[in-house]
Amino acid sequence: MKVDLNCDLGESFGNYKIGNDENIIPVITSANIACGFHAGDAQVMKNTVKLAQENNIGIGAHPGLPDLQGFGRRNMDLSPQEIYDIVVYQLGAINGFCAIHNAKLNHVKPHGALYQMGARDEEIAHAIAQAVHDFDPSLIFVGLSNTLLISKAQEIGLQTASEVFADRRYEANGQLVSRKESDALITDTEEAISQVVSMVKNQQVTAKNGEKISIQADTICVHGDGAHAFEFVSQIRERLSKEGISISTLGG
Repeated sequence: MKVDLNCDLGESFGNYKIGNDENIIPVITSANIACGFHAGDAQVMKNTVKLAQENNIGIGAHPGLPDLQGFGRRNMDLSPQEIYDIVVYQLGAINGFCAIHNAKLNHVKPHGALYQMGARDEEIAHAIAQAVHDFDPSLIFVGLSNTLLISKAQEIGLQTASEVFADRRYEANGQLVSRKESDALITDTEEAISQVVSMVKNQQVTAKNGEKISIQADTICVHGDGAHAFEFVSQIRERLSKEGISISTLGG
């Protein structure tokens, strides 16, 4: 058994530092790097791509909605064409920094509200996936397991990776519990690790209501801006190794 371990990174902006990228990158296998719309800026993108390349991990684009103040976590009323355009724009930005570091962009994972909107809406899921395919059909498309993000990307012909979350709780329909809910986030390390092991080994997760639901786990996400991100990543990796599960980069 093998699984990818990813983290959303490069989310600092100007004088504002978010996350612990320097310590997290050496212990993950894939980095989803903010592309300047929800977080990040040109210098942060450049430095994060360089750091990921130096640590030989998969480099991914993490395109989001144009909402710096809301960190891309607020829904916006955009047309499918507008969504297509902003995804292509952000892929171009991150790919430029990959080019100067002789690095290859490996995958794309939508961020925040864009990710959640795509998981629930066919037109939005199609627009995101089509943008990725038109930009580079060899890119791996990362989306929430068992949702429209995965099925629409597969229909278009993209290779997909079903994502599960170590630090988020699930609804019975497979969607993530809204961040507006007080129990949306998992902050206890042991609880997060137990959830990960169950998702990878048993292909199931316990939903908020106690129901066990089926889930496909190709890649595990820990949010880089979380207070316990480094602790989660380090201990998850250690536990998976003890369980005989290898950690490897998407497509590797």
